[in-house]
Amino acid sequence: MTLNRLINMVVNVVMRRLINTGINKGIGWFSKRGQKPSAPGTSTEAKHRHEARETAKRARQAAKITRRLGR
Repeated sequence: MTLNRLINMVVNVVMRRLINTGINKGIGWFSKRGQKPSAPGTSTEAKHRHEARETAKRARQAAKITRRLGR
């Protein structure tokens, strides 16, 4: 394998991780935008937000596993 191919492989892996991290951070930032700090008595909203985050986390994990199985 040539040095050029090795460098391209490493750069692609690093870029993929950076882009995925940036996309996840951006989506998280936009989803939190416009929310005011929780006032007392809004525990149901906090619970829903927590459940939504957990669901999104499980979806990301499922997508990751699916990609691994597809290889």
